[in-house]
Amino acid sequence: MKQIICFLTFFITLSLNAQYGNRDSNRIGISGGITQMSLFSDQFNAKPELGWTAGFSLRGNYYNNWQMAFGMHFTESKFSLESLVGQEDITYKLAGVQIFLTGSYMIVENHLTFEIGPVLQVNGKLSVEEKDKLKLLKDSPLLTANDIVDITKINGNIYAGITAGVKNVRLHVAYQYGINNFMNNLNKSNDLKLLNGDKKFKANYGILSGMITFYL
Repeated sequence: MKQIICFLTFFITLSLNAQYGNRDSNRIGISGGITQMSLFSDQFNAKPELGWTAGFSLRGNYYNNWQMAFGMHFTESKFSLESLVGQEDITYKLAGVQIFLTGSYMIVENHLTFEIGPVLQVNGKLSVEEKDKLKLLKDSPLLTANDIVDITKINGNIYAGITAGVKNVRLHVAYQYGINNFMNNLNKSNDLKLLNGDKKFKANYGILSGMITFYL
């Protein structure tokens, strides 16, 4: 966490200096919005749930109709799984930090761009409410909800989206797909694999987001 705070401080300082030096091509953005996280797995039938995202970015001209955007977002994404007993689903929360670098092609200058690029996501464990931790999972009846929270902490995503609006206010609709096995960390425990029917844990996630950004 200290490294993340230091990086954020460095990023804001760098952004302010860049904006001061060339106000027409470098603009600081402050963003906020909602997310919907899906889980792609042959074993777990997850339901998408709404979460949130917020952060900072720096957008600048690169070459001809291309721009580059660099930034950091804080996120809390959610999905849910069915419990073996009862009607209520078990909601999982994933809190993390995303560092992104995207290329933006200007379809209409200052109004419409298409964006694509990589995202590095650093997150903690999944979290569930205390009352749900010992509930058994319908998709794997020997596992409790709390058994699968220790997921992969560093993930790589591919980001693609559309940005539309005016020069100082933009709406972003984007999708991210996690390219690595989100649950691979669980495979380090032989006990968990045994409880999982001796099957390998495997899942990828997708995050749909809608944000509004105000450029200073």
